[in-house]
Amino acid sequence: MKVNIPPIKSQGIKTKLVPWIQSIVPSNFEGRWIEPFMGTCVVAFNIAPKQALLSDTNPHLINFYSAIASGEITPEIVRQYLIYEGRKLLEKGESHYYEVRERFNDKHQPLDFLFLNRAGFNGMIRFNRKGKFNIPFCKKPQRFAQAYITKIVNQVDYVAKSLKAKDFTFKCQSFEQAIKATTDKDVIYCDPPYIGRHVDYYNGWNKENEQLLFEVLSNSPSKFILSTWHHNDYRNNEYIKKYWKKFHILTREHFYHVGASEKNRNPMIEAIVTNYDTSIYKQKEAEKQEQLMLL
Repeated sequence: MKVNIPPIKSQGIKTKLVPWIQSIVPSNFEGRWIEPFMGTCVVAFNIAPKQALLSDTNPHLINFYSAIASGEITPEIVRQYLIYEGRKLLEKGESHYYEVRERFNDKHQPLDFLFLNRAGFNGMIRFNRKGKFNIPFCKKPQRFAQAYITKIVNQVDYVAKSLKAKDFTFKCQSFEQAIKATTDKDVIYCDPPYIGRHVDYYNGWNKENEQLLFEVLSNSPSKFILSTWHHNDYRNNEYIKKYWKKFHILTREHFYHVGASEKNRNPMIEAIVTNYDTSIYKQKEAEKQEQLMLL
């Protein structure tokens, strides 16, 4: 499966896990694809059917993708913007990055959000308690070379074409609001900040949030798929045993390359939790892997 990369990056992006997630999506799925933690939208744009509700508490993600959906942001507008800002970055160096960061924290323009995301340290998204974007510069004034700009423009073009072909709704709301609005025909995909990990991407995530997520998913009539972490070389995710063990759990090793520090970029056993039997999907995936080994 070819995975299309979105124009927005973040720590914990599920690019390499998309085929695994897709392999367990119910084959008789006819409702909406619901994401209460849409993040970069990499899963939605690669998996979702015609209808989707994509929500997040981060208004800047919502504003960016809504601007593409409305035509306010087009691939050509992105190209011209990045050429202009890239030249200024090359001329002025990191001072220009911080000027754009200050401008974004004042005006909240979606294109400035894209610039900061692609020129900030390690492609991270992080805001302080006052809601200010605070990722430092990546120390690469030559960041927006022609090939890099073309790559981003192509990613925006893919998103724009997808949004024209599908009925996607973007909404800034809490995860419980999104989940409580679902029906038995919908499939919910949850990718919350990982409890006990580095979760300062927009707002925090604590044991109360994890418990509330467990409660609303348990009471939802929809099928759900939850991404979380299971364990690493140093410790286990205690909430797997506390909450999620009553459901179906699949695991796979995953390596995170995006992060603030090298010590945090280690292999982790990823977990997918579902409230439906995935055995038939696991068998299909095993057959595919066997076929690939025979080629």
